[in-house]
Amino acid sequence: MALAKGMRPEPSPQIPKVGVGIVCLRGQDVLLIRRAKPPKQGEWSLPGGRLEWGETLQAAALRELREETGVSAKLTGLIDVVDGLFRDGQGALRDHYVLVDYAARWLSGEPIGASDALEARFFSLEAIDELGLWAETARVIRAGVATQALSY
Repeated sequence: MALAKGMRPEPSPQIPKVGVGIVCLRGQDVLLIRRAKPPKQGEWSLPGGRLEWGETLQAAALRELREETGVSAKLTGLIDVVDGLFRDGQGALRDHYVLVDYAARWLSGEPIGASDALEARFFSLEAIDELGLWAETARVIRAGVATQALSY
C-alpha cells in the first residue's frame, strides 16, 4: 500500500529480544564467558544468547552453553527472568532484553571460548566479586547457587 503524498511511514515498534542465560556450576565454581559482542562486550557474563524461532527456552540455554563454551550440563531449575535495559551514553534506551536464567550442573567438557565468547572458564564464588559483573548477573549467580543447593 502506497503512502499518500506528504505522509511518513509509521516507525517500527520496538520489541524486546528474548534471551537465555545459564548458571552452570561445577562443584561450587561457576562458568563465565568474556563477551565478544555487545551488549557488555569484553565483560564477564553468563553463557547465553538469543532464543531462536521454534526453540524452547531450555533447549536454547543448553545450545548456547555448548556453542559458547563446549560444556554440557543438566538443567536443574529456573532461577529468574530479568529485564536487561541497556542505554547509550546519552541515557536513551539502546536495547531491551528479556533474559530467562536457568541453573545447571556441569556434566562434561573443559570450557573454551567459542562462538560469541572470547574466553570461558570456571570461577570460584569469591572470585566473581572481583570481576565487575553487572549487578543482575551477580545476583542471578547467587540465586543459582541457592537453587543448586536445594536440588541435591
